[in-house]
Amino acid sequence: MAAKQEPMDPVDAAWYHMDGATNLAMVTGVVLTSEPLDFARVKDVFAHRLLQLSRFRQRVVEAGFPYTTPHWEDDPHFAAEEHFHHIALPEPRTKQALLDLLSDIASTPLDYRRPLWQVHVVDDIDGGSAMILRFHHCVGDGTAMMAISQMLFDVLRDAPLDREASAPRPPRAGLLDSLARPVKRLLDQSAQVISSGASLVLHPEQAADLAQLAARSAGVAVGTLFKIPDPHSPLKGPLGIPKRVAWSEPVDLDKVKRVGKATNAKVNDVLVAAMAGALRHYMQQRGAAVDGMTIRGVVPVDLRRPNRALDLGNRFGLVFLDLPVGVAGVLERLGITKHKMDAIKRSPEAAVFLGILNIFGRTPRPLEDIAVGIFGSKATLVMTNVAGPRDPLYLAGSLIDRMTFWVPHPGEIGMGISILSYNDTVTLGIIADAGLVPDPERIADEFNLEFDRLCAAVDDMAVKSAKPSKLAQAVKCAAITVAGRLCKNKPLPGSAYCRVHQPR
Repeated sequence: MAAKQEPMDPVDAAWYHMDGATNLAMVTGVVLTSEPLDFARVKDVFAHRLLQLSRFRQRVVEAGFPYTTPHWEDDPHFAAEEHFHHIALPEPRTKQALLDLLSDIASTPLDYRRPLWQVHVVDDIDGGSAMILRFHHCVGDGTAMMAISQMLFDVLRDAPLDREASAPRPPRAGLLDSLARPVKRLLDQSAQVISSGASLVLHPEQAADLAQLAARSAGVAVGTLFKIPDPHSPLKGPLGIPKRVAWSEPVDLDKVKRVGKATNAKVNDVLVAAMAGALRHYMQQRGAAVDGMTIRGVVPVDLRRPNRALDLGNRFGLVFLDLPVGVAGVLERLGITKHKMDAIKRSPEAAVFLGILNIFGRTPRPLEDIAVGIFGSKATLVMTNVAGPRDPLYLAGSLIDRMTFWVPHPGEIGMGISILSYNDTVTLGIIADAGLVPDPERIADEFNLEFDRLCAAVDDMAVKSAKPSKLAQAVKCAAITVAGRLCKNKPLPGSAYCRVHQPR
């Protein structure tokens, strides 16, 4: 008897089809524990918790006419042990040896004859272990990964394997969540009106909003199609199969907040500006002429409703974010980043691209490949940000010291950058094409150095300013000047800045 098949959601199908030889659509996460992991107990945790979800016992099959589409099907030969691997690092068992192993794993496709996930437990890492979890993006996105972590990780060391399921804890608002709020509000209002059966005629304000959204959405789609492709740089070019991964040292979240408070910037503004600064310095080290350059990042924006926050699958749109890598001043770069972030917060771009992914998932793969190639040429990297657990957690009884993950970068995009917070620290993860960026650890190092530069600049200007508020004014002045607008104060001769805001 043939196994029962379930059609894959079109957005998930779009991500399934984005998988390619040079760009695997895989989410890869790693946790580092302070004590050795018990391999048998790790498998038991997965068996008692994660394998209760049907997705982790289902494989993907292509079926349909006139063209095939992906479907979920229970794997008739499912064997959990085939998805687990227990290994040890070779000597000298350094961080570089772990990065080499992770890079090899991230470059290797999963077995499409089986459910699309895999676990490696790695021994002998600074007295502890690493647990590497990979799953295909069609199973879920970064928010889904946080839902999975709630099932696998415990707040107590001795939590029982079959602990009673606690009330779901929706993930904290992501550091990019503010981009989604206006669009979410409009989508929710529209859905409420339509689902209730009420006529839009009786709700002219919603009808007007929908009409405005439709008009702006068409403009966004057309505008994206005609965007000039991103400039040539060390980060962009032909892709190969091997990937390289790296992660930064953890940054204290209080440190990020202190910079934000001093400059009247959001935590997210500070993180994105630090990332842009790291990319600028890395490209300069590679000999690139970056002054005046702007590159685009594709940013996933979660559009789940609060009551579906822990669902698997994909429910996010995309926005294009200009990164001011061509700006030399660290505070000026922060000011421009804040200006760019503020400018896209009310854009329907995220919802538009969720709709485009929905369409992609219903079309033949060759057509989707063409579209992904067109849109991928407009950007240099994928950047995502996930707010992880605030408190320390345990995996199979071992304390988790660090966690990070790597986001896929489909099409012709050669780099993915992820930011994850855990236990009041923030870590930057980088996955990149090895031919383009053979040394992503240098970008990770520059991310940490950029925070030192930001803190030094904040401290220096706070000392020189008569009032603390002038520091935030200076950042704002730099942003609006570079954006082509004028500061209300009279600029100094030969300067873009006024006397109040003039950097010292």
